[in-house]
Amino acid sequence: MFSKLYLELERELRYNKRAAEAVENKIHRLFIEYSGREGVERLKIMDFCGTHEWSITYYGLRSLMPRGLELVAGPGCPVCVVPSHYIEEAIKLSFEGVVVYAYGDVYKLRAKRSVKGAFSLSEARSLGADVRVVQDVLSAARDASSHGKPSVFIAVGFETAAPAYAWAILRDHLPGNLKLLSLVKLTPPAMFYSLEVSREKPTEPPISGVIAPGHVSTITGAKAWVPVAENYGIPVVVSGFEPLDVLVSILEILRQLVAGRAEVVIEYKRSVSWHGDVKAQSAVNRVFEVVDDAWRGIGFLPKSGLRIRDNYRRHDAIAEYGVRELKPGMWEKDMPPGCRCAEVVLGKAYPTHCPLFMKSCTPLKPIGPCMVSIEGTCAIWARYGSREFLDELAREIGEAS
Repeated sequence: MFSKLYLELERELRYNKRAAEAVENKIHRLFIEYSGREGVERLKIMDFCGTHEWSITYYGLRSLMPRGLELVAGPGCPVCVVPSHYIEEAIKLSFEGVVVYAYGDVYKLRAKRSVKGAFSLSEARSLGADVRVVQDVLSAARDASSHGKPSVFIAVGFETAAPAYAWAILRDHLPGNLKLLSLVKLTPPAMFYSLEVSREKPTEPPISGVIAPGHVSTITGAKAWVPVAENYGIPVVVSGFEPLDVLVSILEILRQLVAGRAEVVIEYKRSVSWHGDVKAQSAVNRVFEVVDDAWRGIGFLPKSGLRIRDNYRRHDAIAEYGVRELKPGMWEKDMPPGCRCAEVVLGKAYPTHCPLFMKSCTPLKPIGPCMVSIEGTCAIWARYGSREFLDELAREIGEAS
């Protein structure tokens, strides 16, 4: 039985290797055709999901690309864009006797300013605050129900996470003592902003294609990206997360560029549909309202965040504890000095362009938010490297031409 299973696995690996080589060869041929015809030496494709960036870096997909075809990461990490202000507010609550629940990466996220000597929730806990790491909102609900103390769950995420928060409220899973601090962000506005920013610098090529987020699109549907293709005239491919998924998505973008098309295509058909999860969308719309929201290091983006509606304000930490909301006039660049995470998030810089990267800012001692979460580009590059990372190291030791 084992030997049969092993042979099947071996055949599958051989098939995937042959398929990957075939796709790689087609990518090279189409890039040469397109760049020669259009007279471009560099072409940028942006991925919009931290898991895509993980796959691209972990599997070394950049090393398979032709020189001149750049894969850049976009705002695919929801933790990276949580404003320092809200982390500071959460730390403050934790020192005031409120039990604060957070995901592991939010727990380590460093604020720009300290609150009573703590720059993060983990530091607040070391100073006596009651901060607890959980895997999901229902775990927080069960724990809060057991002790009955005033509690707050920091609800971070993109459209993928929002339905879980909405259903927890609609199905009455939250005890009365647990409130949600909704910091959910919406990805399309960030995609529009990133594409605009990519066109500001004439010496840099703009984004010519987008690998759209697969998890988010499971909820929103591929239809969410139609305005991107129509308004910016570039291909958008909703991709899965296996290395072959990503390679096929890059190939489809090049096919469209060569053909002069700009369409939304679903590569991740095993999970994503055109209209998405309509029930999940309905639940989110019932519980949350769309607001202009602040993104760390970037600023306010119109209609890019979710806050709990007045009908459900009994579950809202902002209403319960008077959490001060950021306004456009209050927002300031909230990155640590020297940190270029905001530019990395927008695809304007690689992690190696940051003077802190792998020097004072490391996965064990993160300074910037991009180094905290496993979906953060800096954290991914620090752990798994990349062609650009290796090229930078080679230049530093004088091994590159």
